[in-house]
Amino acid sequence: MADFAPFDLCISSIAGHNADKAMVNGDGAHEHTGEAELKQHGNGEADAEEESNEQEVIVIQDTGFTVKIQAPGTEPFDLQVSPQEMVQEIHQVLMDREDTCHRTCFSLQLDGNVLDNFAELKSIEGLQEGSLLKVVEEPYTVREARIHVRHIRDLLKSLDPSDAYNGVDCNSLSFLSIFTDGDLGDSGKRKKKGNDLEQIDCTPPEHILPGSKERPLVPLQPQNKDWKPMQCLKVLTMSGWNPPPGNRKMHGDLMYLYIVTVEERHVSVTASTRGFYLNQSTTYSFNPKPANPSFLSHSLVELLSQISPAFKKNFTALQKKRVQRHPFERIATPFQVYSWTAPQVDHAMDCVRAEDAYTSRLGYEEHIPGQTRDWNEELQTTRELPRKNLPERLLRERAIFKVHSDFAAAATRGAMAVIDGNVMAINPGEETRMQMFIWNNIFFSLGFDVRDHYRELGGDAAAHAAPTNDLNGVRAYGAVDVEGLYTLGTVVVDYRGYRVTAQSIIPGILEREQEQSVIYGSIDFGKTVVSHSKYLELLEKTSRPLKVQRHNVLNEKNETVELCSSVECKGIIGNDGRHYILDLLRTFPPDLNFLPVDGEELPPESQRQGFPRQHRHRLACLRQELIEAFVEHRYLLFMKMAALQLMQQKANKDSNKTETPAITATSETSTESTSPLEGKELEESIPGLAQAKELAETLVAEDGSDPKSREVVLNACKAVGSISNTSFDIRFNPDIFSPGVRFPDNSVDEVQKQKQLLKDAAAFLVSCQIPSLIKDCLDHSALPMDGATLTEALHQRGINVRYLGTILEFVEKTPAKAQLEHIYRIGVSELITRCAKHIFKTYLQGVELSALSAAVSHFLNCFLSSFPDAVAHLPPDELVSRRKSRKRRNRVPGGGDNTAWASLTPSELWKNIASEAQSYYHYNIQCESVDQVVEKYSFQKTTLLREISIKTGIQILIKEYNFDSRHKPAFTEEDILNIFPVVKHVNPKASDAFHFFQSGQAKVQQGFLKEGCELINEALNLFNNVYGAMHVEICACLRLLARLNYIMGDHPEALSNQQKAALMSERVLGIEHPNTIQEYMHLALYCFANGQLSTALKLLYRARYLMLLVCGEDHPEMALLDSNIGLVLHGVMEYDLSLRFLENALNINTKYHGPRSLKVALSHHLVARVYESKAEFRSALQHEKEGYTIYKNQMGEAHEKTKESSDYLKYLTQQAVALQRTMNEIYKNGSNASIMPLKFTAPSMASVLEQLNIINGIIFIPLSQKDLENLKAEVHRRQQLQELGKSEEPTEESQLQLEDKIPID
Repeated sequence: MADFAPFDLCISSIAGHNADKAMVNGDGAHEHTGEAELKQHGNGEADAEEESNEQEVIVIQDTGFTVKIQAPGTEPFDLQVSPQEMVQEIHQVLMDREDTCHRTCFSLQLDGNVLDNFAELKSIEGLQEGSLLKVVEEPYTVREARIHVRHIRDLLKSLDPSDAYNGVDCNSLSFLSIFTDGDLGDSGKRKKKGNDLEQIDCTPPEHILPGSKERPLVPLQPQNKDWKPMQCLKVLTMSGWNPPPGNRKMHGDLMYLYIVTVEERHVSVTASTRGFYLNQSTTYSFNPKPANPSFLSHSLVELLSQISPAFKKNFTALQKKRVQRHPFERIATPFQVYSWTAPQVDHAMDCVRAEDAYTSRLGYEEHIPGQTRDWNEELQTTRELPRKNLPERLLRERAIFKVHSDFAAAATRGAMAVIDGNVMAINPGEETRMQMFIWNNIFFSLGFDVRDHYRELGGDAAAHAAPTNDLNGVRAYGAVDVEGLYTLGTVVVDYRGYRVTAQSIIPGILEREQEQSVIYGSIDFGKTVVSHSKYLELLEKTSRPLKVQRHNVLNEKNETVELCSSVECKGIIGNDGRHYILDLLRTFPPDLNFLPVDGEELPPESQRQGFPRQHRHRLACLRQELIEAFVEHRYLLFMKMAALQLMQQKANKDSNKTETPAITATSETSTESTSPLEGKELEESIPGLAQAKELAETLVAEDGSDPKSREVVLNACKAVGSISNTSFDIRFNPDIFSPGVRFPDNSVDEVQKQKQLLKDAAAFLVSCQIPSLIKDCLDHSALPMDGATLTEALHQRGINVRYLGTILEFVEKTPAKAQLEHIYRIGVSELITRCAKHIFKTYLQGVELSALSAAVSHFLNCFLSSFPDAVAHLPPDELVSRRKSRKRRNRVPGGGDNTAWASLTPSELWKNIASEAQSYYHYNIQCESVDQVVEKYSFQKTTLLREISIKTGIQILIKEYNFDSRHKPAFTEEDILNIFPVVKHVNPKASDAFHFFQSGQAKVQQGFLKEGCELINEALNLFNNVYGAMHVEICACLRLLARLNYIMGDHPEALSNQQKAALMSERVLGIEHPNTIQEYMHLALYCFANGQLSTALKLLYRARYLMLLVCGEDHPEMALLDSNIGLVLHGVMEYDLSLRFLENALNINTKYHGPRSLKVALSHHLVARVYESKAEFRSALQHEKEGYTIYKNQMGEAHEKTKESSDYLKYLTQQAVALQRTMNEIYKNGSNASIMPLKFTAPSMASVLEQLNIINGIIFIPLSQKDLENLKAEVHRRQQLQELGKSEEPTEESQLQLEDKIPID
């Protein structure tokens, strides 16, 4: 992996947005990415792990072989290939190699025979180790000529970041290479960065130091010197003379280009079947005859190199730079990532971009036979692929993932076109809110309540919530993946204040009326209902995993109809004969805390918190995660019940009484309402419960032949609300409390039971899930840093964001409120920015396109600027006046009074935010201006700006904003660069890879590092195979792998994997996402271990800058970061600087972990060590004593930590005494005193590294008594070695264990 072979590069081209080169079958791009990336991992790893894993592992690659390639004008070179590859992949490699990248139209020939592009190498006769493949130039067609021009354009733009700023073609930013000076790995050794401490400049910029109040924005995007454009051409564009007239077509002219070279030479070029040549046309006269000389060349690059020396020089330099970049900086991401800041980028002429903008197709689609893509057919066909064994499943999952990411891109583009008014409606006569659109075989509808469809459920608010609920339903049914049941491709796009739902189209649905086509479910919320046996059979398979109960409802004729879903869920058989289900908005049961129902009482836990509360709409439902957690909780309860009864039965045997114990009689809620810790207490209080539990488990597994055990199970089932009497089985009826749904009389009891279950689930959320979230935040197992990670933490526990107000109130009442300050601050900021987002949404709907930047900047001024009377700048008059006269009937959706937005004032906006917080979150913010809020909750305005920009898709100019000026507003319309869509879609999963990853994690937790490592490597291979090279889950995989490499002593490999993880995190999550900050911290540790100290510091400083921007200094994670920085600075002997960071870490640890925590003790020790190095022994002693006291109180006298601390205290005291003696000696005898040499030593790198490992939770934990003895001896040996100044890696055999689990979403 050391040398980046050309293979590495193969990835980038293949997965890049230039996927058009050879995308014939539409799903190539990701296929090759996987393969090429796998090659980096060598061919051996895939087959290492077969026996030990239960699943069938098929070796993905056979061993490769080498072929020779001979291209015109270059030396033959060797290429490593694998038998599975297609010939096409060799094409891709050649199009990416520095010396052959300018060719696109060629064939590969073996002994004069042309190879088929789509043949696998193993099927080609005579192709073997050492075969010579010739690259032969082929004649062009119009299609090939266009591909060629597009490819050259991509090569010219390959270092230009503008696509990443503009959020197109799945490009995104990455800045890691600026901080690592290019590549880590080997080059680090070449640059001799070892321990030459002299040249390291350690002083961080002022704004990074602890206590600094500035939060500059500009450093977020450091200037990359590679991006200084090396201009190769001034203009490359299609000529106005296209297409060639008939007589020229018959001479082989395909198209004409117009080019201006850097030397200001204007030329006109003909692309002909034989290649490219200069013709004699000018801008105004057409003369297609070849110029003299015509410089006919097969490649445009060869032609331009002959006519422009600057082109030749710069193009070569550009390609050199391009191939040196890490492939992960260039590969396209699967879904678009948008940047909320960007510099002012010059807008350059670009023929391909211009052409793309006006076609409805995506880049490479013109190369797919049969023009536009039938999205529905593609989405459904990939689902139908076979999945019997691993290779089949991989192929299927790869296809599903690829189609999904393409569909999401197309849907996003279409939704923007719809809102920008560029798509004709299919019902143009209706008013704008009611219009529907079709573009590129995708159906678009707006999130308004059009035909009073949702009138009873909350009108527009319900219509806005329905699409996301529906998407959650699609996600859930997609994950269950039942054969024969189909859902629609669904993407929800929020753009410019509108919510657009994009769906694939069921074949034939547009020709029929909805009434005829729906054969299952209801189109009027349950007034009329139909059912269908095939649908019941298919949905029955989803009933258990989704916990949906089969139930009966009444139709309009009072007949009983059986359903296995909510009534809104409609079944339609398409013209393709497939069974589709749509409108899955009520897949999960309603949330009664936000659905007041007359005559229904909620359990006391909910009532105490002020529930039920009125919500905007009646579609509030529980999350799938909550349902899972609730059922899990009930299962434990069920087991306990059964166990208790068994014990009582045992006890009763003696007295021959077998009455059922009273425990089941108590009402449902009493078991529920005990504290969330109830489980543990119950267990401790009853002796022998564990054995009884085992008994209970065997009993549940029995077939229930023994009447006594049957009775036990029956009672336990009743108590937990199971729908079956013989086994534990909880399911929900999603139609309970739906207005308009009626149930038959014979199911009254069942409905009553279901109602109780829903109430219990609502109470469970409030009484168990919210407290457990707070508990996790208190013990730092949940560490949100910004709004997005807080939301994620809520969602993982099944809590909806509408509970944010409740959570904040809970935090306010918690005794340990001070230790939750970071959660409180992030929570309030999230609540405020979400309220602002709600207001911004309606605000934008009234703005016409020409005033968009003025309106957005005005809103931001009202939201963030201290300037009290922000005045909006209306667009200049001469553009407005003429339009007033002729009102166009068909304005963009929403229309409205186009200048109403200008009257918004800061005080009015903040009033609205406060009332929105009250009405939506039931939370009270008493603040009338941004400055009061900042003061009250100690916010940072940059953080608020980041949060609101990310939530609404605003992109602003990166510069320093003066928010606090009272004389002029912070933003002008020039500062608003763009407005992006915010997109929600399904993320298809790589299931096999994920299982491998999980079993790898489990092995690691048990301490089997080697086995774990092999499993995770295998997972990485499979992930690459399904997702291509870039994905959030691959990121988690690489991070864990790096950590394992590190623990097993392979530092260079750890560095290489972590570098990939950090790059990938920047690309797929964003450059300042909290996960990216974590990746930077891990990378810094491994850099330090590899002796790259200055790089480690740069990375830590970058992480600190990002963390300050994202959440400010007051956050528990900052303590870890500052301890890292302090330790590295201590290692390079920057003691004063080191103390600033370590003392800050000490303060933060004390605040968030409590003054008696072991973390604080460790912090004291680290500070003491620096004071010792400075020979300030009094301060050192003071801190070490604090640490010693904590250890003694927490761990006891005998603990080795306490002993270590006491030894260190003794040593410090000796040093202090020695120093004092020396000083006295000097005072007494003046300069000729005989001075004892004092030991002032810089800490050894090994000891610094050891402390770094400790604070980063990399702890080597032995597993058995014998291991313990060995380890003690080992530690002793290492300490001796260390005194000699050598550090030795822990041996690989001793079984070690990771302390922390790596989260994966």
